[in-house]
Amino acid sequence: MAKTYSIVLLPDAEEVGYTVLVPALPGCITEGDTADEAIANAHEAIDVHIEGSRRSGDPVPEESMRPAIVEYEVA
Repeated sequence: MAKTYSIVLLPDAEEVGYTVLVPALPGCITEGDTADEAIANAHEAIDVHIEGSRRSGDPVPEESMRPAIVEYEVA
């Protein structure tokens, strides 16, 4: 059965590229120089993370709630 995971692309202000987080999979973090590369790396990181969980007998986390972006304006 297919599972869906949200990924979060965080632009790196000091360097060109993105850091990618997968909130439902703690410790699943990667990066890429472009958004497309970051997304491709995220797909690979998710696959590796899930395979590692399965091999070690740990449950594979599922995303129960999608992350939300909330803006907060400071005066």
